[in-house]
Amino acid sequence: MNQLAVKQESEFLKRIRNPALFGKIMEAEDTLQFFKDGMYLGFSGFAEGHPKTVPALLADHVEKHGIGKMKFNVYTGASIGTDVDDRWAKLGMLGRRWPHQQGNAIRKAINAGEIAYGDRYLSMYAQDFGYGYYTLDNGGKIDIGIIEASCITEDGSIVPTLAVGIIAEIVERADKIIIEINSKIPSLEGLHDCVGVTLPPNKQVYNILSVKDRIGTTSIPCNPDKIVAIVESYRDPVGRPLGAPDGNSVLIANHIIDFLQFEVKQGRLPKNLLPLQSGVGSIANAVIGGLLTSPFENLNVWTEVFQDNLLDMFDSGKLDYVTTASFSLSDNGIKRLLANWEKYTSRTLLRPIQITNHAEPVRRLGLISMNTPVEFDIYAHVNSSIVNGSRLLNGVGGSGDFMRNAYLSIMHTPSTRPSQADLHGISCVVPMVTHVDHTEHDMDVLVTEQGLADLRGLSPRERALRIIDQCAHPEYKPLLQDYFHRALKECLASNSAHEPHMLHKVFKMYRNLEEKGTMKLENWD
Repeated sequence: MNQLAVKQESEFLKRIRNPALFGKIMEAEDTLQFFKDGMYLGFSGFAEGHPKTVPALLADHVEKHGIGKMKFNVYTGASIGTDVDDRWAKLGMLGRRWPHQQGNAIRKAINAGEIAYGDRYLSMYAQDFGYGYYTLDNGGKIDIGIIEASCITEDGSIVPTLAVGIIAEIVERADKIIIEINSKIPSLEGLHDCVGVTLPPNKQVYNILSVKDRIGTTSIPCNPDKIVAIVESYRDPVGRPLGAPDGNSVLIANHIIDFLQFEVKQGRLPKNLLPLQSGVGSIANAVIGGLLTSPFENLNVWTEVFQDNLLDMFDSGKLDYVTTASFSLSDNGIKRLLANWEKYTSRTLLRPIQITNHAEPVRRLGLISMNTPVEFDIYAHVNSSIVNGSRLLNGVGGSGDFMRNAYLSIMHTPSTRPSQADLHGISCVVPMVTHVDHTEHDMDVLVTEQGLADLRGLSPRERALRIIDQCAHPEYKPLLQDYFHRALKECLASNSAHEPHMLHKVFKMYRNLEEKGTMKLENWD
C-alpha cells in the first residue's frame, strides 16, 4: 500500500468513532449483494451530499451484466448530481424518482414516459416522506438508504456532508442503511442543525427567531442494527456549471434593488433588509451581484441552495450569516470553499429541508424570496416547472414553500425567451399559464427586464393592467392588452368579469407557436 493510500485509510478510520461499527466496514463492491430489482432506495443529497461510490458501482454492474435487469425507485432530498441521475436514467435503472432533478438524460427519460416522476413543494415532500406516504405500496418503508456521511460519532450518529436533505426521514424509514464516509472533504461536524421525525399530534415548534438560531443536533441518530455496510468514498463534490448574468438579468436585478431601496425608504424594510432567499440561475446571480454594489450591509440569507455568489457576499463583508439546505457550487466555487473552509463555514448552518423550507420560520423571519419561473400570466399565476402544459423541466422544488409564506414573494424572468423562429422570442407573460405552481394569491411582485409590477393590494383586473404595462415585452404588449380588453367586454356582458378570460381563445398564442413557430398572432379571431 503506497503512502497516500495509507494516509487515506487512516483518515477514513478516524471518521468512524464508534468501534462497534468497525465490523460493518467492507469494500464498496461487496454491497452489491444487498440490492435486488424493484427495491425502494433513499439517497442522501440535495444538489450535493449524495452517495457517489455505491450508485456508481451499481451502474457499472448493470452496464456489465445487462441493461434493464435492475430498476429502482429512488427518493432523495431534491436534485442530486447528474453523475447518478443521468447515468442511471441512460441505463434504465430508474422506475420512480422523487422529488427533483436537473439532468438532461433523466429529464428526457421522464418526458418519454420511461420514469414515473413526481414532485411537490419540498417542505411538504419531506414531511410526507417521513409519514411514509410515497412508499405506501412498499409498506411505507425504504428497502435501503444510502447516506454520504462526513463521519460517524461515538454514539453511532451520522454527520452529513454538504447537504442534509431528508436523511433523518430516510434513516427512520429504511430497513437497511449503507454509509459512505467521504474522507476526501473536511469533516463537517458542527456545521449542521438536524431534527428528527415526529408525527402529529406531537410535532414541536420550530423555535427559530433569527437566522443563527439552532434548534437541533449536529448529527442524526441511527439505530446501528440497521447499518449493513460502511464504505469509503474518496470523492470530490460534484460542481454545478454557473453561467454569467446576461444583460436582461442585470436589468432585472436593478429593478429589484431599486424596489428594495424604496421599501426601506418607506419604512417597510429595515436598512439591512430581511433574510434573503434566492433561487438558482443567472438572474439570481445578478441580483446578488447587484447587492454587492448596493448600499445594503449586514445582510442575512435563509435559502435552499448556497451558490458561488454567497462566497462573493462573504468576501465583500456585506453578508453576516447563511442558513441553507445545501451547497451547490461550481468547480471553482468548491475550490474556494475548501481553500477557505473556516472563513465561509463559521457563519453558515446546514439544515434539513423540513426546517429551511418550513412555513413557520419562513413566515416568522419574514423572508424576501426571489425565484425564477418559466412564465406568469396577466393575473399573476406562475408556472415554474412545465413547458406547454406537458413537458417537465426540473420540478417545482421549494419555491412554493417560500412564495406562499414570504414577507415579499418576488418572481423574476426575462419577458421573452429565445426562439429560433422568432427574433423577439417566446413571451413569458401570457394570458393564462399552461400549468400553475404558484397561484395569484401567493405573489407580491413580478419582474422582467421591462419593469417591476408591485401587485400588493390590487384586484385581478388591476393586476392584469399593471403586469401587461410593466412586464410584457413591447412586441407582445399590444396583443396582451387586446386580449384583456376583449375578454373584459365579453365577461361584462355575461356578468362574469371578476377575472376576465376568453377560454375559447386563451391558449391561442401557444397554438400559434406550435403551428407557425411564433407566439405573435395576427388577431384573436
